Amino acid sequence: MNAERDLSPLTPGVVRALTDKLYEKRKVAALEIEKLVREFVAQNNTSQIKHVIQILSQEFALSQHPHSRKGGLIGLAACSIALGKDSGLYLKELIEPVLTCFNDADSRLRYYACEALYNIVKVARGSVLPHFNVLFDGLSKLAADPDPNVKSGSELLDRLLKDIVTESNQFDLVGFIPLLRERIYSNNQYARQFIISWILVLESVPDINLLDYLPEILDGLFQILGDNSKEIRKMCEVALGEFLKEIKKNPSTVKFAEMANILVIHCQAADDLIQLTAMCWMREFIQLAGRVMLPYSSGILTAVLPCLSYDDRKKNIKEVANVCNQSLMKLVIPEDDEMEEAKPSMTIPAEPTSEESLSKPEAVTAGESQNELDVTALNQPLFFPCSCERVQVTLNLDGIVQVLDYHLSDTSIGMMTRIAVLKWLYHLYIKTPRKMFRHTDSLFPILLRTLSDESDEVILKDLELLAEIASSPAGQTEEGHGPSDSSDVRPGPVELHVPPRAGQLSSSSTKGLECSPSTPTMNSYFYKFMINLLKRFSSERKLLETRGAFIIRQLCLLLNAENIFHSMADILLREEDLKFASTMVHTLNTILLTSSELFQLRNQLKDLKTPESRNLFCCLYRSWCHNPVTTVSLCFLTQNYKHAYDLIQKFGDLEVTVDFLTEVDKLVQLIECPIFTYLRLQLLDVKNNPYLIKALYGLLMLLPQSSAFQLLSHRLQCVPNPELMQTTDSTKPSTNFKRTAASNIDYTELLQHFEKVQNKHLEARHQRAGRAEQLDRRVVL
Repeated sequence: MNAERDLSPLTPGVVRALTDKLYEKRKVAALEIEKLVREFVAQNNTSQIKHVIQILSQEFALSQHPHSRKGGLIGLAACSIALGKDSGLYLKELIEPVLTCFNDADSRLRYYACEALYNIVKVARGSVLPHFNVLFDGLSKLAADPDPNVKSGSELLDRLLKDIVTESNQFDLVGFIPLLRERIYSNNQYARQFIISWILVLESVPDINLLDYLPEILDGLFQILGDNSKEIRKMCEVALGEFLKEIKKNPSTVKFAEMANILVIHCQAADDLIQLTAMCWMREFIQLAGRVMLPYSSGILTAVLPCLSYDDRKKNIKEVANVCNQSLMKLVIPEDDEMEEAKPSMTIPAEPTSEESLSKPEAVTAGESQNELDVTALNQPLFFPCSCERVQVTLNLDGIVQVLDYHLSDTSIGMMTRIAVLKWLYHLYIKTPRKMFRHTDSLFPILLRTLSDESDEVILKDLELLAEIASSPAGQTEEGHGPSDSSDVRPGPVELHVPPRAGQLSSSSTKGLECSPSTPTMNSYFYKFMINLLKRFSSERKLLETRGAFIIRQLCLLLNAENIFHSMADILLREEDLKFASTMVHTLNTILLTSSELFQLRNQLKDLKTPESRNLFCCLYRSWCHNPVTTVSLCFLTQNYKHAYDLIQKFGDLEVTVDFLTEVDKLVQLIECPIFTYLRLQLLDVKNNPYLIKALYGLLMLLPQSSAFQLLSHRLQCVPNPELMQTTDSTKPSTNFKRTAASNIDYTELLQHFEKVQNKHLEARHQRAGRAEQLDRRVVL
């Protein structure tokens, strides 16, 4: 710099003034430089202009001496002012050294650099746009500057640049997006504020379509939404709100598929504002994009389902999540059940209105179906071309079922989430039964476990689902291809061990167990369901005691009550745990006699007019023999009074226990209920119902002197003309006039069966007593 020839055309006086520590002297030098450059412009001497800019840049602005750098900055600004509209030709040379000074350690120098760039940009106006990225990059750093003066200067420059961009139609958005995508992840509050302010500006310019590039910056926007500063959060909310308004106005241009997974991630955010905003976006996406969102259903459900169990503190999130869940469910249509090989795949345009019914191929390979639950994997989108093209929409049923299974298995999940999962599964079985039955064997155990849930509402939904599985035509399987093949009949952890019953089944094959002859209207899963339900009751006696009646009554509403009782009786007849069989029969009998849901079935059994009703009676009777008192009550229900009397006569040969007498007591109480009104009225017709009276007297003789004894005794005292209880030959033809239709029932064989079953119970009780006595001896020793 000491060699005068190196710095020409600058005079030594200008050089000395530029390096002076006083601002006023540097300003005077700048005016001289401005005058000199104006002369060169007038002469069109571009070489000299470039030479002056190069000297100011290399020898001053980039100098090691701070005062020289300050002089260089004010000199470059003076050059720009002198050049005027021609400054655009030299902008690269003018801007680069100034931007370098933005990184200077001296805050005053950074301020002067900001001031110099402001003057350069102010003169150049729209000509600076080709250099916008470097200017934006420098400004984003100054936005976070610790010095308030520098920050203030950068804000002035920022406003100027925004004005230029707003009024120009030459902004290179494509070139800017990569830089914006990078800087949007800054953690500095001021940098974030700077970024959001620019996004708001660009969004407001009509000629700039930032919506096309929203997938590239949406994730960053949601991260900024979680900033600690209320002001920044509010700015980000506004920006996201503007984007959402634009999406609603022009949904056909929106790349919904590219943003779906971003929303899935942020719908699971710990920050309430981020989660609520993302959930609102998800709601709009599902409603606007329609079936385009189907491939992302598993990820959406992963995010939405837990929110359904939120308490009132997150009421807003819960309400929006519920709308998302309902809207997504409506997108699944029967055409999604079409088999891949049956139809060629069809496509739909990625328009928000394209919700017409179309068939989908199932794009899930065998390898994919075995993946563990991995939210990241579930969120991976299928390939989607540009939204203006036609896209293939596939229902990834395997992924959806995997998510639903996971949430139903998780015991920490809230009640409303479990209900939503069951509603989803029910909906899928209704809309896509063929595809869903591929998953039935894996879902069955968890659905059975859900019957032990604490919530009645959850159990109701679970029963609805199980009933649909048990009755759906899609569950019918061809011979040799039953559910789980032959595994249904093997003793296992989730099934009753049922030994074959000689003479009762037409075949001892597995087919005989899969499809009970008593369930012609049910599919091959019905009998499996009944077996596993009884197994559940057997292993969880508390479930049987607290919810058993509730579960069976609901099933009788959802399915055919006759089929349920017929199949359960058939299974219990072959149950090896005799104590459980007796308890279960007692429960079923109580339901049969007292539940309003079974009114029609009771009427059917009361008269035994049809072969079906007589077949049902015989089937129930054989299992009811596990409990003597319930057998008598069944005979009372079916008006088989003679056989009831014969049974009571056999009670003298049984082991009379306290439990036995308690059940007799309950039966007496039941006789006084409205269910047996017809029976009490028949006591008036002594002539035609002698065995009814004798059976009741038999019960009376069994009872000790108790309240039940007094109750029945008082009832029998009301019977008119007691002497007519004596049966004579003249009354015999009329005793069975009501039973003519049931004359083909072999009551002798039924009585023998009763004795056989009760002998088994007696042996089992003695064995249990023997084991208990042996155990007591060991304890004493």
